[in-house]
Amino acid sequence: MGKRDGRRRGVAGNVRSRRFVRALPALMIGAGVVFDLVTPPEVTAVPLFAAAPLIAAPFFSLASTVRVGVAAILVVLAIRVSDGTLAKVVPVTDLLTLVTVAALSLVINRVVRRGNEQLASARVIAETAMRAVLPTPDDRIGGLLVAARYEAAQADEFVGGDLFAVADTPYGVRLVVGDVRGKGLDAVAAVAVVIGAFREAAEQELSLEGVVQRLERALAREGSRRGGLDSMEGFVTAVLAEIPAGSDTLRVVNRGHPEPLVLHADGALDVLAPTAPALPLGMGLGAWPDRSDEWTLPAGAMFLAFTDGLSEARDAKGVFYDPAARLRGRLFPGPDELLSALTDDVRLHTGGRSTDDLALLAVGRPARGQQERRTTVKIVRRDSE
Repeated sequence: MGKRDGRRRGVAGNVRSRRFVRALPALMIGAGVVFDLVTPPEVTAVPLFAAAPLIAAPFFSLASTVRVGVAAILVVLAIRVSDGTLAKVVPVTDLLTLVTVAALSLVINRVVRRGNEQLASARVIAETAMRAVLPTPDDRIGGLLVAARYEAAQADEFVGGDLFAVADTPYGVRLVVGDVRGKGLDAVAAVAVVIGAFREAAEQELSLEGVVQRLERALAREGSRRGGLDSMEGFVTAVLAEIPAGSDTLRVVNRGHPEPLVLHADGALDVLAPTAPALPLGMGLGAWPDRSDEWTLPAGAMFLAFTDGLSEARDAKGVFYDPAARLRGRLFPGPDELLSALTDDVRLHTGGRSTDDLALLAVGRPARGQQERRTTVKIVRRDSE
């Protein structure tokens, strides 16, 4: 209930803000009328009237901005006619000033709307490119349950350097979760290199270590093509995992990435710390002696990998979010429910003030009962056919 109440308060606050902005030009005109009535004739309220179309320009449509400007001009004319000062020099100057400001507000409105249209177009193009590079995986791959999330730091953005991919290969299900240093289109280009190299290597390399080395070489080639990347600017933290078909073995290679977790069906939780720390991919320091660590992923358990947008999320007091502590002892029906609960929890922890994107990938091995039920359903359908 607390989360829902918080969201409702946030929505209500946004609605109130929009209503206030919509009413502000009329309030400025009304304040100008009151000011003119309570002050001597030589004191002008034109700044208040001029503020009305200027406020409307960036927020209103062109037609509404025109209406606000015309309304301000007509009110000033009416005031000057009623007090008999329209023919004097100062009221005429004030009126010309108001007309000029109203015309300028139309120009501002046009510039702002054109800029918004260009920004929206660029955002759509960037988001389309990102979704093409980083498609959401199927919810079932190689007999495993899969769920993925990409949470942007800004609600209206979908461009960054976080990545994930899952592939069903002859060697089992292989996956990668990574974080490219940087933002924007350069980060998207690096994501494309890593994802492309992973999909090819996952199908061809005999070992998970071989896949990692292919990613390393792909980043090196990209650096050479671009004239040499600074090793501290082009690196990628990544965790790669492999789950052989029909086995509860889980192999993991961690290259400078936050440690993934295994959540068991009874609420127990394992932090998959590497036996030997390793540098991120693309550091340009030569071949790294990769070695995978082996863990178990029994029936009903889930493997969870994430980027530092989760583990480094802070609350108002600067306390980091600890996914292991927050998830230990909790039970989830499946990967999708796990990620939904996790994103809600971290949003509650930060108060919606996330400063970094985050990518989440959860892979679950169905419990034996779930597997048997699915097999029965398939047999019934075949019999009915």
